[in-house]
Amino acid sequence: MYFEDFAPGQVIDLGTRTVSEEEIIAFASQFDPQPFHVDQQAAADSMFGGLVASGWHTCSMMMRMVVDGLMAASSSMGSPGVDKVRWLLPVRAGDTLAVSYETTAVKASASKPDRGVVWSRWSALNQRGELVCTIEGMGMFGRRPQESGHA
Repeated sequence: MYFEDFAPGQVIDLGTRTVSEEEIIAFASQFDPQPFHVDQQAAADSMFGGLVASGWHTCSMMMRMVVDGLMAASSSMGSPGVDKVRWLLPVRAGDTLAVSYETTAVKASASKPDRGVVWSRWSALNQRGELVCTIEGMGMFGRRPQESGHA
């Protein structure tokens, strides 16, 4: 996909991913070792009532799905940043996340004609259809190459 292939309102389904207890503990042990992410008993005694994934783990899983389902087959040039992340509900072992990418706005670069910016909102729903996480940000995409040699 090139910049020209994105349009506001477009939604791309990126599939599903089921989260395991082992993944939750492994990620959190390395990157977010709060007790409710790494310790069953501490998690049971927490406000969550059980082990929950780190919000950063949820974002990382969503990023992987965006790369596999969209970016890897696109002219992605990276991102200047994310504007908003919301963790709306806890993600637990056994949850299956369905992730989608919605284009919210597009703008061709005035200073760099080889690219444009795509604003998007990524959403993760659990198996009950509940919205668990959203990420809003922007990405840069290359413009479609112009064919040369035509009059």
